[in-house]
Formats: sequence, C-alpha cells, structure tokens
Amino acid sequence: MNNPNNSNPGMQKRMLLMTVIVFASFFAYEYFVLGPKNDKKLEEQKIMQAQQQEVAPQNARPNVANSAPSVGHTPQVSSMAVPANNSLAPKSIVTTIKTAKNLIEIDTLGRVAQVTLLEEQYIDEDGKQIKLFDVAQLRPLEVRFSNRNINDEAFKVKVTASSANIDATKKSQKLVLTQKLSDTVLTKTLTIYPDGHYDVDIETTNSKNFFVTAGFRPNVLVDMYADHGVLVKLGDGTTEIISDEDLDKTQTFNNTSFASAFDRYYATVLYSFTKPLTISMMPDNDSNPQIFVHGNDYIHLSGYMGPKDFESLSTLNPELESVIEYGFFTFIAKPMFTFLNFLHGYIGNWGWTIVVLTLIIKLALYPLSYKGMVSMQKLKDLSPKVKEIQAKYKNDKQKASMHMMELYKKHGANPMGGCLPIVLQIPVFFAIYRVLLNSIELKGAEWIFWINDLALMDPYFVLPVLMGATMYLQQKITPNTMQDEMQKKIFQFLPVIFTFFFLWFPAGLTLYWFINNVFTVSQQYYINRLFDKKREEKKVLTK
Repeated sequence: MNNPNNSNPGMQKRMLLMTVIVFASFFAYEYFVLGPKNDKKLEEQKIMQAQQQEVAPQNARPNVANSAPSVGHTPQVSSMAVPANNSLAPKSIVTTIKTAKNLIEIDTLGRVAQVTLLEEQYIDEDGKQIKLFDVAQLRPLEVRFSNRNINDEAFKVKVTASSANIDATKKSQKLVLTQKLSDTVLTKTLTIYPDGHYDVDIETTNSKNFFVTAGFRPNVLVDMYADHGVLVKLGDGTTEIISDEDLDKTQTFNNTSFASAFDRYYATVLYSFTKPLTISMMPDNDSNPQIFVHGNDYIHLSGYMGPKDFESLSTLNPELESVIEYGFFTFIAKPMFTFLNFLHGYIGNWGWTIVVLTLIIKLALYPLSYKGMVSMQKLKDLSPKVKEIQAKYKNDKQKASMHMMELYKKHGANPMGGCLPIVLQIPVFFAIYRVLLNSIELKGAEWIFWINDLALMDPYFVLPVLMGATMYLQQKITPNTMQDEMQKKIFQFLPVIFTFFFLWFPAGLTLYWFINNVFTVSQQYYINRLFDKKREEKKVLTK
C-alpha cells in the first residue's frame, strides 16, 4: 500500500481512499443517520405502549388500494374486507397454551394475543420474560374474509375453544377454535408441539374465501443496526425482504414456502413445504409490511413464533435457516456462522469461539498478508533509489513511473501488495459484523470478567480502547514509505476514529477486531525482525 511516488500515486492512493471511504461511510451512516431515527422511533414506541397498556389488541388496517390481481381460484386481495371498527376486538383470553419453550395466549377472536418466552436467557432489561407482541398490533392467526359483511361479523362473534388450558410441555396437544357466523363456520384446528411450533388447519363452510396473517413482526428489539420487516422465501430459493416503512403498495408473491415477520432477534413465521403458498404483503398506515396468506376455503400451515435461533429453526426444517438474514454479505456470513457454531460446539464459550475464528481467518489470509508485508519492507529498502529516480526524471513523470516499475519488478516489490489483505478483509468484516449482530445465540453470552453480553457494547469501553491502541501500535511498526502528507494524516487519525465508533458497537464485534489487530501486530513484528536481521547480515558482508 506504500507507493512512494508522490507525484503519481495512482492506484495505491485510490485503494487507500476507497478503504477509508467505505469504513467511514458505514460508520457515519450507522451513527448519524440510523441512530437518531431509531432513537426517535423507540421513544415513540415507549410512549404508545405506556398509553395502551390496558387497551385491548386491535386490528391493523392495511391499505388495499393498490392490490395485485387474483391468482387462480384465489380471491382478489382488494376484496379483503377490513373491520369497520378496529376497537371491536375483545381482550379476554379463551385459551392458554404452555409448551416447554413458551406460553401462548389465544383471544376471543381465535388469534394469538401474546407469546411469552419461558427460557431463562430470554429476558428483557427489567429481568422479565420476553413478550413478543405489542398491545395494539396485528395478531398471528387473525383471519379476514373477502366478504365485508362476513368479515365485520367475524370481528364481533367470539370463538368457542375446545379447552381453556393446554399443557403441551411433554407431548403435542390439539386445540379446536370454532367461530359460528351467519353464513359460514370458521374452524381452526391447532396442533401445538413441546418445542413451541404448531400446525394449523383452517377451513370454512360454504366455500368462503379468507386470508390468514402471520401478524405484525415481534417488537422486542428494533434498533438501528439490524433490519426489521418481512422476509419471503420464493420458489426459486431466493428471498425477498421488505423493511418497515418501505412498502407503498400491495405486493403478491406466488409459489412461496414461507413468510416471516421479524425484528433483530425474533420472528413469527408461517410456512408450508408441501404445498406452495400465495402471500400478499399489504402496507399499514405507516407503510410497514403485513403478511396475509391466501387461504381460499381451506389451508394447512405450520407456524413458529420465537427467537431466530439457528438450531431451533434448522431442526424444524433446514429451509427455515433463511429466516436468519445477514444482509448483502449473506453468502459469506451464513457459512461463517455455521463454522462459528461448529467451533462453539467444541469450545463452549462464544467469546473464545470468536477469538479462535479470528485466528483461523488470519491463518487463511496469512499467505497474502505475508506477501504484502514483505513487499512493504522491500519498498522501504528501495525508497532511496526511488527518490533518485524521482529527482532524475522530475520533469518527465512518465519516464519516472516507468523506471520505478522496472525497479519494483527487478526486486520483486509490489506497491499494491499491502492493499490486497485490507481489501479482502472488508467483506469479511461486514460479514462478521452481521453474524455477531443478528445471532441471538450471542445475546446474553458471556466472555470473561465484565463482558457478560457479547451482543451489547462494552460497558466500560475497555475493548474499544484496546482495539484502538493495538491499531495505533500496528500503524507504528508498519513500514510507511508514503510521501503524501494527506495520506499520512489520514492514517494517523484512523485509530482515533475507529476507537470512537467502536465505543457503541457490540462487544463481540470489537473483540474480533481487537484480536485481529493483536495477530496482525505479532505478524508484522516477526516480519520486521526478519528483515532487520537480513539487513544486519548484508551490512556485515559489505564491510
């Protein structure tokens, strides 16, 4: 990365600038744009929750003005009626279902009113067990009819439940919910399993077309770092993500296998891997996407409501692993998490697993890093000759560049050699960033001493400071033949800039970068000692 040609820095300077811009833009966008927006949203959510604490669950009213055309025998989305008065939904619970992992409450309209996670690691900041849904939001398993009259009636008539209390902690149990309307009977037959997932058969008499929803996404942890919205798995194996506030019109997807409404760590999913689903995404009043599965007069589905835990989702069906989404670098991040999870199976501690993963990545990139460091040492040795060429051909930049390239080629030095390892680390860094950010397995995971949650920032800022210090040390021992003063100043301030931004980053990510710096410093120190020894030997021979 250290082309000493001050007059014609060329590719080297552009690569340096690109790297700095990529990192600076990323951090600036996260901190200055998404941060304030997220803080405002969280504050609004807190106010709304406080005001509605005692208010019954209500029904979101999707905007159906821009509906997709009907598919096959499926009714048009635009024909789906919305309850005339969204305050009609009662709040009382008709059935409480307990599984080994959660507590599911069914309300008088046959919807999932609330899901409480029972496993001890899923607690909120107040130490209470996490509840997935807000008081006033679209509920899973809510059914809407194409016919407005039937739909209005459905939001007034209470369901009859086959049981008020169900214990599914040891084995699967069934629950039948029946809603008798004037022109049809709606029946939901749920089979609930100990692991918390369920199967559901929904049918109507007299062939009444309906839609069933996965509900609005869990609202447990919505922050500036992670995506939140809806994800659809298409028939060709690809996924479609629609983030909150990004849906301006109804979209319909055919031949899908599942749809998931998600926040950072949690999701509600409706899926079928035997018969393709037709799913419509409809915007609410805030342009947030809502999932509606086309049911015709009968549908069989499976569902999941809980943490985006890799093992749990994979056990249900390997395809559900796609519920965990890592952004643009998913193709790198997904296998990286798989490997990280594999290592954790042997190590048992997520912090030390990150340390080992960092070491393995450094070893994998070692040949390139070694060549880059050697090239930088050679550039350092050639610096006097480069200055001679620059002085000799100061009025002919083309000849100067040509002679310097010949010099580099003769001595096996590559001005770009130091850039390649950095460029290769950029996608690795972003992949690691998304893995450590989106993996609920790291939530509440301890490392050592004061680091008791790798998903949160270091409360005492020790890791960011150590990361910045090692970055500074790396900078000091790395040969620097740059003549350009602007480049020098940028490099001098990078440790300070990175330390500042990493103050609020998850401790797991900061740990990765710190350990990465430690290994890089060790490697650079070894190369420096090796070349210093060679230089001393050369001096002895020349005497």
